[in-house]
Order: sequence, then C-alpha cells, then structure tokens
Amino acid sequence: MRRLLVLPLLLAALVLLAACGSSAPKGADPKQVDAMNPPTTGLCRNLTRVAMTKPTDATRLVDCSEPHNAETFAAGELPGQFKDTSYSDPALDTWAYTTCTASLKQHLGASDSSLMRSLFTWVWFRPSEKAWDKGARWWRCDVLAGGDHGQHYLDLPTVTAGLLSGSEDDHWMACARGEDVTSGTRVACNQSHGWRAVTTIKVGEVDDPWPGTKAVQAKTKQFCSSSVAAWLGYPTDYDYGFTWFGEPEWKAGNRRSVCWARTDQ
Repeated sequence: MRRLLVLPLLLAALVLLAACGSSAPKGADPKQVDAMNPPTTGLCRNLTRVAMTKPTDATRLVDCSEPHNAETFAAGELPGQFKDTSYSDPALDTWAYTTCTASLKQHLGASDSSLMRSLFTWVWFRPSEKAWDKGARWWRCDVLAGGDHGQHYLDLPTVTAGLLSGSEDDHWMACARGEDVTSGTRVACNQSHGWRAVTTIKVGEVDDPWPGTKAVQAKTKQFCSSSVAAWLGYPTDYDYGFTWFGEPEWKAGNRRSVCWARTDQ
C-alpha cells in the first residue's frame, strides 16, 4: 500500500528579489552603500531577513572564521544586455536565477539532485539605485543554509566550497518534522525528523515548453512513487510526497521535482 502526501506548489527556495527601494539599513558599511565596482567573493556577513528583501545590500563584513550566515560565492559585472535596462527589470531576476544556481552548484560541488535536496539557497543583490543611475552594473550571489518556515539561518563553516562534493552530510540535507512538509518544520537531517528529501526526478527536457501545472503534478506523482519505493527498498507499505515547481522556475531552467519519503532515517 502506498500512501501519498501531495505537497502543494512551492516556489523555488532560491530567492528572487524585486526592487523595493535602495535605502541602506541602519548600521550598514558606508563604503558598500553606493559601491560602483563588483564585490569580492569569499567575503562573509550576517544577513537579516529584512536585508534579504532588498535589491541591494551593504551589510558589514565579518571574518569568515567568526559566526556568519552568508558568504559571497559569485560576483561580477552584469552582461552588456543590461546596460540600459531599468533597475527593476524582471529579466534581471531571471538571469540571476540561472546564473546563481549554476554558480552555487559549482561552488558546492553539488549535483542537480543534491543541491535541490539540501538546505542551501542563495540571495542576489545589485548596486544601489544611485550607483545604478551612475552606470554600476554589478551582481552578487550569497549562499545561505536553512531559514525555512520562519526558522533561523544556519551558521556556515569557514569554508563552504565543496561542501556537497563528497558523501552527503546530514547537517546540510533537507528533512522535515510534522505530519507533512507544508505544515511541518524543515530541519537538517542530523536532527530528529519524519520526512527526508530522498531523490529528484526529471519532469521535462531543456527545450520543452511549460506543460502546465497539472501535467507537472501528474508526472511528478507517478515518478516519485517509483523513486521513493526504490529508495526505501520496495516495502509493501510506505508514505511518500513530492514538491513540484511552477512556470517561473521552469522558464529559468528547472526541470526537476523533489521526492520525499516518510522516514526517521
């Protein structure tokens, strides 16, 4: 007997930010507020949830050996196509989604599956509006871990590069407590839990057009049933669930859904 828990549509954990003002928060580093040049990678900060809702950030740096929840893993100049674009052009978010996701995968040494099943996410920033008007066109991607369902972000280690390149460390993999993932609490798998993100499955090819929510749900349900059964060793009775993603993520390049198994392992 298979008991299905359908998980409702979740936007990608990867954070896409809309411009909502560029005033620097109190206590920001004045040198970063209207910076014209791209930031340096490998720098660490303690980002607040408020800071993550802004299109630009000037949070003061901390030494990466000290407690911190964010590290800049990729940065640079935006492509020339954005030279004359508006500050809040949605195309910037689409570009950042693809660029930061690919860069984070490379930085962590992750596969598509391990990255989607981990607690790692990212947030991206651009120059302040003042610097943008003067011609600044840089971008910055910061890695974070955790933060789901109102929980705090985890402290990152001094070095994050390669964290997902070897065997999966439960400290960084996604599990959940509760009757279902939606109403429960997302936790690291090294903590007590009742659900684990165990596999991902492909629901389309690179060049496929968006097939619609119902089609993605149906294929995800079918594939996750088999995938979770295999992961559990084909038991006669098991619970499974899945997380699918919507049209914005599809257009940005995501073709995978996540399969969850009811397990305390």
